[in-house]
Amino acid sequence: MRAIVGLVLAAAMAWPQARAEDFPSKPITIVVGLAPGGITDITARIYADALSRGMGQRVVVENRQGAGGAVGAAAVQNAAPDGYTVLIFSGSQHVAVPAMAAGAPYEPLKGFAPVTLLFNLATLISVPTDLPVKSLAELWEFGKKKPGGLSFGSPGVGTPSHMLAAVLGRATNTPMQFVHYRGGGPMMTDLITGRVDFALTSYTAAKTQFASNKLRALAIDSDKRWEGMLEVPTLTELGYKEKVASWFAVAAPAGTPPAIVKRLNEEFIKASRDPELVRRLRENGTPIATSTPDEMTKLLADEWDNTVKLVQLLDLKQK
Repeated sequence: MRAIVGLVLAAAMAWPQARAEDFPSKPITIVVGLAPGGITDITARIYADALSRGMGQRVVVENRQGAGGAVGAAAVQNAAPDGYTVLIFSGSQHVAVPAMAAGAPYEPLKGFAPVTLLFNLATLISVPTDLPVKSLAELWEFGKKKPGGLSFGSPGVGTPSHMLAAVLGRATNTPMQFVHYRGGGPMMTDLITGRVDFALTSYTAAKTQFASNKLRALAIDSDKRWEGMLEVPTLTELGYKEKVASWFAVAAPAGTPPAIVKRLNEEFIKASRDPELVRRLRENGTPIATSTPDEMTKLLADEWDNTVKLVQLLDLKQK
């Protein structure tokens, strides 16, 4: 009997490793909690292509938009912890949704096994070219004179752009109305047509509109000017110290075997070195950033603490 128990225990201990060695044996799904067309969706699909080439297994992207990313996050948290369903998410948004609203359908820290950082995002403060402003200072002045203040297009409550716009509005005493969309694509449509006064856009999502002179960039949220639009000043050089985290990462459901988390980490980092991926992310103004699972866990915990303070500062708490 003792020998049988020993064999059972040995098999149980070896199971995660055996599964990691066989992983992946079927397609992997990357869940994006926002609508198609935004930077999270676009970059997830670039990674899916590189992962498919590197792993010899199909990797697909599934959009599960709604509630500022909460629908997608909840879907991954509740998925089987086997490495075949992962979430690509914005760090600040991932923690902001439960920080703002009681009863969120997922636990931002306990519900996930962090895998790695993926990229940072330099966003552009953009306006329709018909809006009579040529600088950020002129935008704030325009907003102070406009009845009801500036209308700001947000790809969802708690997204980095929503939080940063709220911080800038508070710092400059500019009244704002926030118009929340289910992702970057729908928001972009209304920005181009002037239904909203301004938004924070990625270069990827807006490059066609910049080229066709439908949008004008007033500033970039970055420490240095981006080589693709050197004429656009940074928020830092314009004197703004306000910051909201703009990193993006990937996580699996909590309980995913450490060996599989390690394998996912290795595969995402390998994909981050794929020449085609590097080229496309550089063109899109999204610097690649990678980490270990442990580093990602600490970063996520720090982001939770910082965002809770920011939600309180901006009075964004919802009952």
